[in-house]
Amino acid sequence: MKVEIQVPTGQSDFFKRKLLAWLDARFPFFLYSPTTHFGYPNGEFQGRILAGSKSISWGQIGNVPFENDLVALVGYDYKNKIEALKSENPAMIACPDYVFWEAELSISWEEGILVFSHPEASMLATDFERFSEVLPDKNPRVEVLGLESKETYSEKVKAIQQHIVEGDIYELNFCQAFHFQQYSWNPILGFLDLMRISLMPFSAFYKANNLYLLVASPERFLKKTGRRLIAQPIKGTIRRGKNEAEDEMLRLRLFDSEKERAENLMIVDLMRNDLSKVSEIGTVDVDELFGVYAFPKVHQMISTVSSTLRENVSLKDIFHANFPMGSMTGAPKIKCMELIERYENFKRGWFSGTLGVVQPNGDFDFNVIIRSIVFDKSIGKGYFAVGSAITYDADPAYEYEECLLKASAILEVLTRQR
Repeated sequence: MKVEIQVPTGQSDFFKRKLLAWLDARFPFFLYSPTTHFGYPNGEFQGRILAGSKSISWGQIGNVPFENDLVALVGYDYKNKIEALKSENPAMIACPDYVFWEAELSISWEEGILVFSHPEASMLATDFERFSEVLPDKNPRVEVLGLESKETYSEKVKAIQQHIVEGDIYELNFCQAFHFQQYSWNPILGFLDLMRISLMPFSAFYKANNLYLLVASPERFLKKTGRRLIAQPIKGTIRRGKNEAEDEMLRLRLFDSEKERAENLMIVDLMRNDLSKVSEIGTVDVDELFGVYAFPKVHQMISTVSSTLRENVSLKDIFHANFPMGSMTGAPKIKCMELIERYENFKRGWFSGTLGVVQPNGDFDFNVIIRSIVFDKSIGKGYFAVGSAITYDADPAYEYEECLLKASAILEVLTRQR
């Protein structure tokens, strides 16, 4: 059943705030992915709102036919169920390794009209229209604390480079975490602020009980359309220019950088290998290498790898072959994950995991959870993390500044009163 609600002219922002607040009050699980128009290769997240009330397990996926979309979040530490690895660093927030739920309610926003799709759509639409809770005007400014000093960060980068010299690894994605505490901080306002500053092609706002995820991600993990599987790793970042001439100069600097190309190519090779585990022989191709794309705060170097899946390959098979994504580990993957556990001082949790939607026909689209805040409303605590690829010739000071650049939009949302 479908019910339409007219959005009055000039009130779209108010209706969006009201809708998210209503979903938050009525459902334990929901996902909002805003519509974007970046011209991202192979498309972007579909603009949609999905909500549900009951989680499901890996075991149910593939064994039970789903009539509606399935929303899936898999945290980084799910790696321990794929390989003989561990995650013993302290958790910033206790995040489950995965959360799956079937969408019961779907809401689309079509030219000033909200369309509720649900067996009891009329009742839900009426409840929404009567909903009167009001969000605060703005979030309080919070103090953000880092877990790593610049000096300690530099020492760890040099230690990682020694592993490269000794032949243990070629490249490692090393991350540092930040956290804040504020019970009155509202994640809905935080997400809307983040989207005003840094809307991205794989942005999403996600709730699972008391946990919230605010994503401003430029990176796709995997997309499946029919039997075609696509991976789009990002390696290579540079800031946007202050004017058109400087912006073009920086874009070309990134495109011509031997270091950034080397980083990107290593991860492309890793992703080719991962895709081959579930793909027909000879079908893994590099569709685009070293593409440079502009986003609100940064230029990113993105490559696209595709393949044809073998028949009867399950979602779990695909994940166990490809997760975690190589752009967030380094190469070779298993050794890098062992060293990440040694040199990072926090449990990644949902950071550098993936969030996406699986359609009833098996097609899906998953992002990489970066440029993102994880917030636990029950304890008023949030954290985020940023990282960069450490190679033999990486400069620790430059890598540290790159991390701050990637964190700039989140820091602006948290520390500036809007």
